[in-house]
Amino acid sequence: MSENLKTFNKPCIICVAITGSVGQKNNNPSIPISIQEQIESTQESYEVGASIAHCHVRNYDGSPSSDIEKFFLLSEGIKKFCPGMVIQFSTGGRSGKGEERGKMLSIKPDMASLSVGSTNFPDRVYENSPKLINWLIKEFQKNNVVPEIEIFDLSHIFQLKNIVEQNSFENFYIQIVMGVKNSMPANKKVFDFYLNLIKDFFPKTQWCAAGIGKNQFKINEWSASSGGHIRTGLEDNIRLEKDILAPSNASLVKKAVEICKNNNRSVSSCNETRKILCLNQEY
Repeated sequence: MSENLKTFNKPCIICVAITGSVGQKNNNPSIPISIQEQIESTQESYEVGASIAHCHVRNYDGSPSSDIEKFFLLSEGIKKFCPGMVIQFSTGGRSGKGEERGKMLSIKPDMASLSVGSTNFPDRVYENSPKLINWLIKEFQKNNVVPEIEIFDLSHIFQLKNIVEQNSFENFYIQIVMGVKNSMPANKKVFDFYLNLIKDFFPKTQWCAAGIGKNQFKINEWSASSGGHIRTGLEDNIRLEKDILAPSNASLVKKAVEICKNNNRSVSSCNETRKILCLNQEY
């Protein structure tokens, strides 16, 4: 079977990154902050095609949090109103320091993000020391959580290769992150180079790509047309068009669904997503 036919026959997973840690209501009033807002926004996205929810939690003032109780309440709400949806927690560095970032893994979500190296962000260094990464890997293993490996930089691909060669993970998902200021640019030649490396090193591993800000739809297109999966949502991009704020996470998911259709890709259901990513079928 040709590579194009394989791509067209492969359902495309849509992940919605609901809120993140940075955007505030004054940036876009539709950004969900409270647990209830996040559950409602996730349900809307689920109903139009998202099968993974990438989850952060916030304090009442909108600042990032790593509070385990908040993660638990969000997880339970998604399970209730979005049956079968894959729940993916963030262990990202804006929500806490050191081991605080991984405490919520004890809730045992289906998946969680894992950064395997440091990189520059617009206003800070996103620090992921080898000591912290090794501790987080043990927490993933202990709680049987499937990692989504975030690739912000070329070295992260090689670091992941080292981790895999140490038999740290049998199952993992890869996400290429492009367009963060001071980090990896949203450049097609760079995308193709990274993707070729990933296919060489991890030929059986599923992957997706995320584009930040104005790059979101462009990266969605590159990913869908290359046989990968899509991440969208208000964490990464608050606009439908240059001068139009996205009215909801669901509006961005609908845009992702259009991109799938334009590339002859069906949208993966929750059950299909669980099979594709080798996740627990009981939920």
